[in-house]
This record gives sequence, structure tokens and C-alpha cells, in this order.
Amino acid sequence: MRDSLKAAIDHALTALVAQGDLPEGTDFSNVRVERPREKSHGDFSTNAALALSKAARCKPRDLAEKLIAALPADGDVESCEIAGPGFINFRMSPNRLRAVISDVFAAGANYGRGDWGGGEKVLLEYVSANPTGPMHVGHGRGAVTGDALSRILDAAGYDVTREYYINDAGGQIYVLGKSVLLRYAELFGDAITIPDGCYPSEYVIDIAQRIRDKDGDKWLTIARENPDAAPRELLVQAMDVVLGWIRQDLEKLEIRFDEWFSEYALHSEGAVAHAIDVLASRGCLYEGVLEPPKGKQPEDWEARPQRLFKATDFGDEVDRPIQKSDGSYTYFAADIAYHLNKLERGYGRLINVWGADHGGYVKRVEAAIEALTGRKNVLDVRLVQMVNLTRGGEPVKMSKRAGNFVTLREVTDETGADAVRFWFLTRAGTSQLDFDLDLAVSKSNENPVYYVQYAHARVCSLWRQAAEKGLGMDESRIAEADLSALGEAAELDLIRLMDLFPEVVQGAAESHEPHRIPYYLLELAAALHAFYNGHRVLGEDVALRDARMALMTAVRQVIANGLQLIGVQATEQM
Repeated sequence: MRDSLKAAIDHALTALVAQGDLPEGTDFSNVRVERPREKSHGDFSTNAALALSKAARCKPRDLAEKLIAALPADGDVESCEIAGPGFINFRMSPNRLRAVISDVFAAGANYGRGDWGGGEKVLLEYVSANPTGPMHVGHGRGAVTGDALSRILDAAGYDVTREYYINDAGGQIYVLGKSVLLRYAELFGDAITIPDGCYPSEYVIDIAQRIRDKDGDKWLTIARENPDAAPRELLVQAMDVVLGWIRQDLEKLEIRFDEWFSEYALHSEGAVAHAIDVLASRGCLYEGVLEPPKGKQPEDWEARPQRLFKATDFGDEVDRPIQKSDGSYTYFAADIAYHLNKLERGYGRLINVWGADHGGYVKRVEAAIEALTGRKNVLDVRLVQMVNLTRGGEPVKMSKRAGNFVTLREVTDETGADAVRFWFLTRAGTSQLDFDLDLAVSKSNENPVYYVQYAHARVCSLWRQAAEKGLGMDESRIAEADLSALGEAAELDLIRLMDLFPEVVQGAAESHEPHRIPYYLLELAAALHAFYNGHRVLGEDVALRDARMALMTAVRQVIANGLQLIGVQATEQM
């Protein structure tokens, strides 16, 4: 309805230009059509008269009167009134409201989709957990956030590529190799001590066992004499085991990627050196010594000359080292190379979903991208806070297998993929999330995923009841039902909520906030439950019965479409 009303307002404004009330060439870009916060203010409101009064050289309220008079008389608008300094509030006619049901039936699974993105290429990077151990629930929240956002962007008309950045280079990989080699030697009867900094958890024994089963004692000499120097072949085997676990965990949640991008390949194929050359060619590098940092000393600080990026020229707090005095690259250098690679692949919009502990990295990466492109706002980093797990009111802190965290697989196995996905999206990513494991599996209205799925199942139950009663209903007949019997406030309010869905999808896509979808679904489910409990759907009046079944079936379709966007099943029975 918003789009059709905006078109009617644009038609009226064009008419005002034609009759001389607005000058030729008037810019309408600041004209907005929005939904008022107060229900009493109608269905929509426009600022057109306020935005254009200066161009019209008249008072906003006078221009508002002229605009109302110029609106097409098509029956979509039941009434309009001028409010405040010159806003115009609109109430849509019941016939136009009821037409939303027909819109839902006509679009079906595509209702809510649009072309707001215009096919723009977007690279969405998420998860990117180090391949050094199982995924924890924090990784899972980032995975669900990224996957839901990818679905929403796709529905909004963007060309989305989903990418996992494999951190398969750097110190943490050699720590994994050393940890595996120690456990590998232990499998041959050696007494070992796990030093500080290594991975002590049971999963490392699993990796070592797999390598021993495949290679026998091939690595025993190096495991005993120099476990710090794990060969690349062994590192790859260890990472492949971990990546296999990660893929399985993600598949349980219906999360898949278009690309798995290797950090190691950036180094081996010269991409890091290339990125540094590009920055150097733009005059963005120099040799210098950074001031000693306050507080904890970062790994890339040196009290000697090293190659620095002029990050402060692009809004960062300090300049950043990208190459150490011994010629080795910093982690940041690889990050620059990776983002340059994204840009060189033709992506004009980049979105990264990172854990909140990476928040300090955002400014430096944004600075690097601006230095490389000359443009701001190319990258949007969505930070995701950790998840607090509780059971029986008590915090759940450790996994038997991982040792120092709860694995994503354990939570998914206990609560199910639907609960994990929906719960992870019930708060904005920037907010801490409390995940009640007991509530997540309960069949109660306090469980958000159950509450929404039950709304969908209730309409499915109505169809089963109709069949049992021999009412002769079928989908095609209901889709063609006479909807004029619908006129109660609760019926029209349900329709208004359905009409809002495409706007919610557009807003979630443009703001990169997937939690907007479950928020909306909870509101729509609440309205459906309230209507179901307060009204008889399968009554004796055939016309009213068919119309209400059409309404209920349309709501079911919208719920199913919303659940699909966040990767949750639309269940038919609970």
C-alpha cells in the first residue's frame, strides 16, 4: 500500500506542477511516505507539503490542501487530514486493505521480495572461525546472523556471495600443529606435558588419532624432536579435520557458503605483497617507529623502524604496522590484501560479520579500504556479541569435549536447528544474548520459536478441521473468496500487518539487521493467536467463513515467508 500511495502522491505533485502551483523541475526526492507511530493518525503520513512549501512559495498547510485536491479519485484512500504544521495523514479504504490478501495469494512464496538492491554485487563474509577447534556458540550466532542476512539481501534484490575466510596462516595454526604433534607422540606411548598456549582439549587427541591412522609413525621423529616446526602437510591435515567439523556444524543449521577463501593463498600467491605495492603507489606507507602502546602490548609493535600504513590520514587513531623490521608481514597486512582481493573481484559493497572482540579492528580496515579506493562506507562490519547459555537458571560454561567453551554442535543437538537460529536472532547482534536451553525446547508461548511456528501450524490445523467437517474448501476457492465480509478492526489490523512485511524486509536489508524479521514475526503471530482465540473462523456463515479462511491462509503464507528468510521451518503440526 505504501508504494501505491506514494505513486498517487507523485501523480498529484506532477499535477500541481502542471497547473503552476509548483515550479517546473521541482525535486521530489525529500518527499516521504511513512507509517505514523500513533495508530490514531491513520495508516500513512507524508511530509510532502512541508518538504515542498518553499518551492511552492506558500504555507505548508495551504499546499497540503492543494495536494489532497489533486489526488486521484481511485477509492484507495478513505480519508485524509492535515495535521500539525502540514503533515497529511491517510486512512486507506477497507477495499484497498482487503486487496492485500489477494496480493499475498498472487505472490505466494515471493511475497515480501523486491528489487530494492537492483542486482548490486555484495560480498558477505561471516563465521571465519579459526580452523583450530570446534565452533562455539559465539561463532554460531555470527553464522546465523550472516546466513539470515544473506537470505534477506537476496530477497531484496542484491546479488550476494557468501564467503568463509579460512585463517589457515599465522601463529595459531602452528600452535595447533604443535598441540597435535604432542598428542600424536602420546599415542605412541610418550609421556608429554602440554605447555601453556597449546590446545589441551580432547578434540586435539581426535585429530592426532586420525593422522596416526592415516600416516602411521611418519611424523614421530619431528613430534619428539621439534614439535614447534610442524610441516605444512601435517598442518593441512589437522585443519582439514577441523574444517570438516565446522562444515558439519554449519550444515546442521542449513548454512552453506559459495566460497571458502584461504588466507594462506594470499601469501603464497603474492597477494599481500601486491596490496602493499598498491598502498605504496598511493603514498600511504612510510618507515617509522610507533610510540609504545598504552596497556597491553600488541604483537605487531616494535621499538625499531618498520613499515607503517598512514591510517590516521583516513580516520584511524594511530598509524598501523604492516611489515615488521625483519620483513615479515603483520596480520593486518593480510587483512588489507584480503579486502583488496574482494574489491578486485568486482564487489562494490562489502559486509563482514565479526565477533565483538574484533571491534578494535574495524577502523583500521575501513581506513585501508578508503586508502585503496578513495571511497568511504564501502565496508559495513556487523559486530555480534557473545551468547550466555543457561540451564535451570544456572550458567552453562564448559563443554566436556572442547574443555573451555560450549560447542555449537552440543547446543544444536540439544535444542534443534530451528531453536538455535530463531533464538540467535531475537536480539540485535550488538546486544548480549541470554539463551535459555530449557525454554528453547519448551512448548510454551514464552518460547519465541514455538510461538511463531505454532501460529503457522494453527492455520494448517484449520485446514485439517475443514476437511474433517467436509466443508469442501480448497486453496483455489479460498484464494478467490469474496473478501467484503472482512471489516472488523481485528481483521483489518491483521491485513495491515501483512502489508508491512515487504517494508520490514527492505528495512532489514538496507540496515543489515536480520533481527527485524523475527521481531516482525512475533508481532504477526501474536495478532493471529489473538484473532484465533477471539473469533470463530469455521462458522456457519459460508461467506464469512471463506473470507476468514482466506485471511488466515494469507497470514500463514507471510509467516512461512518470514521464517524462510531466517532459515527456520514453517511447521504444519506442533
